[in-house]
Amino acid sequence: MISVVIPTLNAEAGLTATLTALVPATVQGIIREVIIVDGGSGDATADIADVAGANFIRSEPGRGTQLAAGAEAARSKWLLFLHADTVLQTGWEAEAAKFMEHVDLGDRLPSAAAFSFALDDFGARPRMLEAIVGLRCALFSLPYGDQGLLVPKQLYNSVGGYRSMPLMEDVDLVRRLGRKRLAMMRSKAVTSPERYKRNGYLPRVARNAACLSLYFLRVPPTTLARLYG
Repeated sequence: MISVVIPTLNAEAGLTATLTALVPATVQGIIREVIIVDGGSGDATADIADVAGANFIRSEPGRGTQLAAGAEAARSKWLLFLHADTVLQTGWEAEAAKFMEHVDLGDRLPSAAAFSFALDDFGARPRMLEAIVGLRCALFSLPYGDQGLLVPKQLYNSVGGYRSMPLMEDVDLVRRLGRKRLAMMRSKAVTSPERYKRNGYLPRVARNAACLSLYFLRVPPTTLARLYG
């Protein structure tokens, strides 16, 4: 069974849709619990979590810190880390269950899996970005946090889990997992396009690429966070 961990900070706009997509897997018994780890929201995030029956815990702000706190509180054998503005595609639970079964039965090495990236937007620019992300994942096995991460808790703990970083906590964990212990699923994680619309697709993509390059050049995450905004 899965414990879903969702970090939040003023996430009321997208949280309901994110939680609704988890209902079928909860009914089927695949999801055991949903843990909302809040970094100090001043909106209706806590109320939405309460109505949904999720476990609501408070943490120091910072996605890495919040994700680590949620993993610590989780009781299931498997963890699913999910952003609060990401909605899993209908039917995702069937593919996830099959993947977990293969790992649990020893048919493949203990491994994590991420979903295919998709944006909830129309037009050529979001489709182009989806293609770029797909190529990045195919060539470098480098999904970001907005693609979700399904991982056995034992494996998560063995590589050291999420670290308290202001940025790149997702890339940091994926690198420690390594290519051989990371699979890409066909099911999509559909993410809000608001940050791309707000900043512009091309500037946002360019800034993401620059931050990733600087991270690999060992620029401190605190510096990257200031650049990222």
